Amino acid sequence: MRSDDESIASGGAQPRRTDEGEGYPEVETIPVIDEELVAEPERRKTGAVRVEKRVEQRVEKVEGPVIREQVEVRHIPMNRVVQKVPPIRREGDTIIMSVVEEEVVVTKRLVLKEEIHLIKRRTRENSTQDVVLNREVAEVRRYDAEGRVVESPQPARQRRLRRRSVLD
Repeated sequence: MRSDDESIASGGAQPRRTDEGEGYPEVETIPVIDEELVAEPERRKTGAVRVEKRVEQRVEKVEGPVIREQVEVRHIPMNRVVQKVPPIRREGDTIIMSVVEEEVVVTKRLVLKEEIHLIKRRTRENSTQDVVLNREVAEVRRYDAEGRVVESPQPARQRRLRRRSVLD
């Protein structure tokens, strides 16, 4: 038979004899312990991100139609006697204003001296002008937990949006 020390050294449980009972050896029970791991997330600051925006300006040539109006003034002699001042009137694109003068004669009468014809003409021509356009650019910086700047990858190619002109 082994001694209790041998039993402990071999890692097994050794039955012990007791005087009580019917001569059955008493068995020592060793409990088996099972550990379980419960993992729960824990928030920890590992870095930060800073986004800055700025506006860039560029000058771009914009071409579009420009409408100009010119007025031609014609003096048309009339030298006609009238009873009253003719009203201002319109014939197509022409505005007609009468100029009268009183003449002293044995009798007083209105003489239509001339008419002024104002003719409106429109011309259309292309014009090129410098226009300032604005664009926002975002810059992203990453920081580690100690607040140091972490190298950021080169920014992705920026998409350019074409703005449509009112003149298109």
